[in-house]
Amino acid sequence: MSAAQSQTTLEAKLGALQCHFTWDLDPSRSKLFRLRDLLEDIVTEEGNSWLGHIYNLQGYIHYQLGFTEDAQRFFSKAAEAFCQMRRSDEGPWLVVNYGNLAWWHHQLGEQAESQTYLSKVDTLLKEYPSPSEDELHPEIYAEKAWTLMNFGRDKKQMAADYFERAIRMQPDMVEWHTSYVIVLENIYGQGDKPLEENILEKMKIAKENDPDNLYLAALYLKACANKGRKIEDEADELAEKVLRKPLSRYSGIRPLLTLYRIYVSEDEAVDLAEKALERHPDERHLKWCAAMCYKWRIYSNKYNPLEPRMIDRAISLHKEVISLYPDSSPKVKIALANIHAQSYHGQDDAEQIYQDLLESDLEPADRQMLYNSYAKYLHFNRKESNKSIEYHMKAAEIPHKSPCRKGSIRELEKFKERRRHPMCREIEECLANLEE
Repeated sequence: MSAAQSQTTLEAKLGALQCHFTWDLDPSRSKLFRLRDLLEDIVTEEGNSWLGHIYNLQGYIHYQLGFTEDAQRFFSKAAEAFCQMRRSDEGPWLVVNYGNLAWWHHQLGEQAESQTYLSKVDTLLKEYPSPSEDELHPEIYAEKAWTLMNFGRDKKQMAADYFERAIRMQPDMVEWHTSYVIVLENIYGQGDKPLEENILEKMKIAKENDPDNLYLAALYLKACANKGRKIEDEADELAEKVLRKPLSRYSGIRPLLTLYRIYVSEDEAVDLAEKALERHPDERHLKWCAAMCYKWRIYSNKYNPLEPRMIDRAISLHKEVISLYPDSSPKVKIALANIHAQSYHGQDDAEQIYQDLLESDLEPADRQMLYNSYAKYLHFNRKESNKSIEYHMKAAEIPHKSPCRKGSIRELEKFKERRRHPMCREIEECLANLEE
């Protein structure tokens, strides 16, 4: 076989692997940084059932960001974590990890090492065939599902489908059931619509089988509150349990604060966030959660003047979060600008933040969000209707499907219906071009 034929064969084998490099994740650079932060905020202590998967995904993210040595380090840690959790040096749970390493060596031009890992994958697939001839091994489905559930709303339904397949073939994995119902809640539990009874029942069963998972407990209690159940006492009891543990990404603090904000009171949500900060002053993720509590408390106070100290505290927390997550979404900076705008003396600060963001290099989705937010700021805070419309048009013209785009289009249609606005013609042309 010629060198060219050998290379083609190797690439075909790599393309057929089941691993992060072949799952069409296609994340933007800003999304990669956000995922890196998310994974860093998950406690990676011994006993975390997803530890191997976390390290595997971290390896892929670091490689995509250009940190090749860090990528190899995380892939190695993933293999170690899998072996410790499964109490075995080999098994089908290593298929994705070996696939990642095959790709990593290939990308670095180390074809012999890449071939070694390809052979390891072949050996594992022969020794541990899938229980279903026409489907992947359930361990592969589970890791693929866990990966997809962290890549945004558009991939969550696919994640749920893969979890369902994995559970059907291997129903005794508690963590798969837990993550499956978390994904279902993410898909169907948004907004005011209560969860369907069959999903609520699945959550209840998963909670009973995984009693130490306080994140799931908070989601379940929130779903019950949405059904009309009085949950104040249960929420207080759960809060005490949550505050006793490290407040990482999946500790339960985030859905618990949301539960308080919606079904108890926004002031009590703020109080709980401050209580948590007193006990865990150095938890990065907690500071982000607390900042969000203050943001929503301020946003909901449309008609009554807020105490300056509340605005000052919100500003302080948001600045701290921005420093702790320097590569994060511009969403936190936008929130900071809008909080400044609530203060009589903060208008200049709000405008400066927006101008800095407008001049920064943002990816289309983030730029669309910025235009939409700036348009609303111009309309409500600066009373500049024409300029607000210009930015709604800019947001609508970015061909990225999102709530921000829908919101801007909806605002433009309102202006169009009035027929008397001086920019009516420009609005009509903008909307007509969107329809083409």
